[in-house]
Amino acid sequence: MPELNPWLQRLGDGLRRHGATIRAVQWAVVSFYAVLLVIPAMLPLPDSQARLLNNLTLFAQFLFWGLWWPFVLLSIVLFGRLWCGVLCPEGALSEWASQYGRGLGVPRGLRWAGWPTLAFCLTTLYGQLISVYDYAQAALLILGGSTVAAVAVGLLFARGKRVWCRYLCPVSGVFALLARLAPVHFRVDEQRWLENSGPRRPPPNCAPLLDIRRLRGAADCHACGRCSGQRDAVRLIARSSNQEILESTPTTVSPWDVRLLLFGVIGLAMGAFQWTVSPWFIALKQALAHYLVVHDVTWPLEDNAPWWLLTHYPQLNDSFSWLDGFCIVVYLGSSALLLGTSLMLIVRLAARLAGAPARYRPLAITLVPLGGAGLFLGLSATTVKLLRYEGLLLEWVQPARAILLVMAIGWSMLLGWRMLGREGAASIRRLLAMACMALASGLVGYGWWLQFWGW
Repeated sequence: MPELNPWLQRLGDGLRRHGATIRAVQWAVVSFYAVLLVIPAMLPLPDSQARLLNNLTLFAQFLFWGLWWPFVLLSIVLFGRLWCGVLCPEGALSEWASQYGRGLGVPRGLRWAGWPTLAFCLTTLYGQLISVYDYAQAALLILGGSTVAAVAVGLLFARGKRVWCRYLCPVSGVFALLARLAPVHFRVDEQRWLENSGPRRPPPNCAPLLDIRRLRGAADCHACGRCSGQRDAVRLIARSSNQEILESTPTTVSPWDVRLLLFGVIGLAMGAFQWTVSPWFIALKQALAHYLVVHDVTWPLEDNAPWWLLTHYPQLNDSFSWLDGFCIVVYLGSSALLLGTSLMLIVRLAARLAGAPARYRPLAITLVPLGGAGLFLGLSATTVKLLRYEGLLLEWVQPARAILLVMAIGWSMLLGWRMLGREGAASIRRLLAMACMALASGLVGYGWWLQFWGW
């Protein structure tokens, strides 16, 4: 792909030159985002006759959950975190607010590496409790609340920076994982950086607070282009989509990266997309309801919680009881803990069998393609559901899902095989370790098979 690099370099330099245009685009996205988020929440709930093209609430729901989020994830895999640097409304608002705020330093507690994982898990769980994919008020509460928090953090810390994006954003960790697969990234030649120390261009403002000189890979870079061409050492280049994962080391992959992938992106997300169709969830709820009735405890069966705590729209015959909420928490928590722990143990065993137990974390992130495909499959299920409500049959969807799942499993297994080959393990050790990685991929694939075909 070297022949692409001159064109990509010009593109990267263009991002730097046209910063004013990019900021205008960001404000256009902010305006569009605000309209779709706020106005539908103020309108009456759509009735049974409402359709996408004649009801703003349904149209906004389709844009947010049917198009916006699935294809944001896809864009991260294709272009790195370009969304974060150029289009994200929260990032733009947080950086703008920081220019007028108190400019305090970033406290140590805020720099804890586990915040993105914790934020992703809590947001995912809370979103299911209030049916964020189905109701505009719930979407406003979660997405709007996140935006308000981003602005507040901007007003408090580090002038002209995106402290929220770097340390607290609920999807920042997910994007960092998926961006490792991007076939383009801004490469920094540190040797050239040191050799060209003269004042050639003003220092760029790296909003996510990165050390540009030591930047490696696309995981943390927001691909905004502000540093493109700096000291003639920063260039947008093409690369293999496997490169960053295969070059990972125990120092470039943190324990929180692995925890987010195994317990959050794979385990918790699968439970969140799965519980509405799971017979296991129904069996759990029925067993607990029977126990409560037998023991004459009826208050958990009532559906009197406010909508911001549990789904409560009685006019649409859609209200969660306290028991529903408890079962959702148990199901999602069990999915995260059981699947995440199983994958962790299997991958640790694979690393040990390969004779490189210290390489557990780099080996674990070979499952990133499968985790990303699962998120896309789950979110796009909303797309399919809404389009089928409009009368579209979409008979091609199931084969497309199968192809995507098989390709993701194959990609993860290829990465695992090549990662094990880098350890120089003997053939029998490599085969045994690979059998474990195949088991891990198969376990995740089986979970998605249950949702779309088994149940």
